[in-house]
Amino acid sequence: MSRLKTAVILVAGLALAACSDARWDDASSGSGGAGQITPGSAGDPTSPAYFREAIGDRVLFLVDQSSISPTAQTILAGQARWLNANPDYVVTIEGHADEQGTREYNLALGARRANSAREYLISQGVAADRIQVVSFGKERPIEICSEESCYSQNRRAVTVLAGGAVVG
Repeated sequence: MSRLKTAVILVAGLALAACSDARWDDASSGSGGAGQITPGSAGDPTSPAYFREAIGDRVLFLVDQSSISPTAQTILAGQARWLNANPDYVVTIEGHADEQGTREYNLALGARRANSAREYLISQGVAADRIQVVSFGKERPIEICSEESCYSQNRRAVTVLAGGAVVG
């Protein structure tokens, strides 16, 4: 009788394990079940979340530089492909600088960085009238410390999406 009871418990446990609710697994992966994608999730290739996470919304610069590095070119080329495939979106490119230097110098440097990113996107076929630029200079750091590890994260241009289809 003991073996029969053990076998029944084992079979019942396996049956319960096989009946897991796939909706929970799909929700965390960004798909809507049965191979579908949840609109607006990072798994939706038309969503801003996908743009930020899969494509990348920022490029970094060297000290006192506004030239586009090979790494930045790769990111911006991906942004351009995404923007060309999703024409309902417009962007603002935010130029930023580290805390070194004067406010005026860093505002000008941030503007040069944002314009460099803008010109690259235009060279990849994105319409100029879809791209605005703004410079924040050193006013909006994402890392605060007086070390290169922080400075390097603050020397950036960030592409911010606006518009697009309403997810509903």
